[in-house]
Amino acid sequence: MCETAFATTTPALTLEPPPPSLFSRLGSRRRRLWELSRESHCPVIGVCLPLPLLRKLVGKALSQTAPLGDYDLHVGAVNACTRRNRLSELLQEELDRRYATVIRRYKAAKTSEALESLWQEAVDEGDVAGPFWATLTHPRCTPVLELALCREMHMLQHQAGATTRVERSRFEALMQENATLLRELGKVQERCTRLVTEKTQELERLRQELMQARAALLCRDTTIACLRSDLAEVRETLPELEPRLQLKRKLNAEKAHTKALEQQLAALRQELSRAQAELAASRQHRSKAPTCAEACPSAGQPSPHVAAEPQLQDKTILCVGGRSGNVTDYRSIIERIGGRFVHHDGGLEDNLGQLDANLAAADLVICQTGCISHKAYWRVKDHCKRTGKRCVFVDNPSVSALARTLFPRLEENEAAKNATEDANPH
Repeated sequence: MCETAFATTTPALTLEPPPPSLFSRLGSRRRRLWELSRESHCPVIGVCLPLPLLRKLVGKALSQTAPLGDYDLHVGAVNACTRRNRLSELLQEELDRRYATVIRRYKAAKTSEALESLWQEAVDEGDVAGPFWATLTHPRCTPVLELALCREMHMLQHQAGATTRVERSRFEALMQENATLLRELGKVQERCTRLVTEKTQELERLRQELMQARAALLCRDTTIACLRSDLAEVRETLPELEPRLQLKRKLNAEKAHTKALEQQLAALRQELSRAQAELAASRQHRSKAPTCAEACPSAGQPSPHVAAEPQLQDKTILCVGGRSGNVTDYRSIIERIGGRFVHHDGGLEDNLGQLDANLAAADLVICQTGCISHKAYWRVKDHCKRTGKRCVFVDNPSVSALARTLFPRLEENEAAKNATEDANPH
């Protein structure tokens, strides 16, 4: 019988109320699907049941998959609902199960007016599928109410179709916008993935560098610890190592000082040999010279003064070291020969930083080796060696030693003076 229903065509939609005798026979019992008017089947099947569910129920009733289009499937189900059969019973059970909550709520309506009020509330809310089925099958649904429900559902379907078209247009626009946004999102995700990859590689490189730095630091610390351990062992083995090292440094300094003194001594010996040779030549010359009366025309003429060194006149002479009490005498000797005297105490009270400036400005440097610090001594010696500046080393800080150093022919001049006085007695 279901197969025959699917073979028929759909009748024209004529919204005529069912005969009143049908409602008088029902009493208080809810009506079944096949007891409704033929015009009610179309909106019930089209609105209350989704197409996939309808296709499933038709296939279950026919014991096979229904190879029909949506329209043919709808028409066949509507035709099958006009009488009681396997398909109409399945549809009845599914509708009751699907809208059981609405059906229980609509049982409270005891009059047609209350039922119609519930239906209008459902229309205003926009959910009409369940209320439509519950109102049609309600015992208090009159033919006039059923006809009004069918007419209103017919108009709602038209409005739903128009709304669906509008929504479809909006949906298509949203789909296009969504596709554009998806493309942009893909680009952003690709860029983010690339950045994450670069940052991950950079982070890995920095981690490797950090591990290498930590390994190098660990090796350095280990080496330092080993060297400290070896040094501790050496110090335990040789408890006098540090004093020995200090003595060795002092010994090296003394050796350097001794070498400098030896060099100065050799220079002084050369000067002494030269002075002795000049003295011998002078004595030999005096032995061959005429008498004192011939050499000295007037007996009352004063003796000549000691000649000053011509190469020291108008020169800056720096004296480094010496006794502080003899500085005035040092100055008088230098100024007596026409030189400019500059003194530096060798780092005892004066700043060693000022010594470099004094050394640069001096034409002759006198180093008092007996009264000078080691640092000042080596600084004077290094400067004079680098610049080729004349430097005179004086061991004895006395005034006479300074005079003998500056005037190597002083002894010869004094001897000549004594000879002149002997030749011209008062």
